[in-house]
Amino acid sequence: MYKAWGFVRQTAIKAYLAAANAVYGMTGGKKPGLLYCKADKSHRIKTDVKIISEDKNSTTIAKVDKNGNPTDENFVIVTTTDLHFSDDNAQNRKVVEYFTRHIKEVKPDLVILTGDVILGKFQQIEAIQFAQMMEEIGVYWAAVFGNHETREDRGFYKWLLMKSFTDYDHCLCKFGPEELFGYGNYTINILGKGDRHRQTLFLFDSGRDMLERDKKAYGIPADVKGYDFLKKEQIEFYKKETDALMKKYGHADSMMHMHIAFPEFADVFKEVEGGRYAPTGEYEILYGEQWESVGCSPYNSGMFAAIEEKGTTKAVFVGHDHVNDWCALYKGVYFVYNLPGGYLYHHGTNFGLPESEWVLGVTVTTLKGDGTLDIKPRYSRMFLEN
Repeated sequence: MYKAWGFVRQTAIKAYLAAANAVYGMTGGKKPGLLYCKADKSHRIKTDVKIISEDKNSTTIAKVDKNGNPTDENFVIVTTTDLHFSDDNAQNRKVVEYFTRHIKEVKPDLVILTGDVILGKFQQIEAIQFAQMMEEIGVYWAAVFGNHETREDRGFYKWLLMKSFTDYDHCLCKFGPEELFGYGNYTINILGKGDRHRQTLFLFDSGRDMLERDKKAYGIPADVKGYDFLKKEQIEFYKKETDALMKKYGHADSMMHMHIAFPEFADVFKEVEGGRYAPTGEYEILYGEQWESVGCSPYNSGMFAAIEEKGTTKAVFVGHDHVNDWCALYKGVYFVYNLPGGYLYHHGTNFGLPESEWVLGVTVTTLKGDGTLDIKPRYSRMFLEN
């Protein structure tokens, strides 16, 4: 049922976008209000990344040399979050312009979006437009859902949103195992010279708000409200995949990407007088500040405990909290807030600060040949006219 109805809807949307493209050309770009593929004005980026293999839940990729052989050259990942594509074309145009400028200037090997990307009234049209834009740019990319894309944990519209992405060759998204919560629990493996394992990226659907059924299943009091959490089956998926990687490659370095932070993120900063936040002093802050509370679940389901148990995950990237831009070393693991790219919620609406001080942009992570990570923010304010 999903596939048949989804095919009809997607075919109609693609026909509409083809017609809109023709109108765009005839009107000199005045109509329709925004086409992402036209608004980004980009040229195709040459990629040295090659898909080595893939299955239902995973894709294995490598950066290759001119002969197509995997190399240990620096592998650059651009991550961003909360692009917040909405019904405001002027805002969307700015998001597209800055987002694509970052990609064109950094020339990453992979782009990852950690949720709340498509929020508008016509989500499927926006999703296909976005995927078409990424296909034109030519860089491989992946995404997970946030708490706003759809108002369901599983269902047709969420399925269709993911399908709108996965139809395109440069998208590495997967629906993930049927037995797991939500859609979009999957892995991306990065290989190096001699097919050596360099890194595995775990991507998870972190949900939205806690559901009553899950409160009952986990023994959480009914009156407890708050954001969702990773489920036991997702944690077990992480453990089993890590064990399989260890068995196959002998080691299993990994990074994790999701929308909603772990409760442990709240240990890094504390609220001080005047509603401001200051480091607790227990963990090294590599860069950035905390401007709002950590929007995590009030229930700790134990993913970080699993990370400590396995000892192979080096970094966790999240979004959701729009004006937190820090990176900290927490018990040997990098906790990273991806810089957001959207303009629905930012320092202007929350704190009245000028745009030159907003923490919008992308996060650039370089996986080096020796396995170490270099993580840096790249702020969109660099594009503002002086």
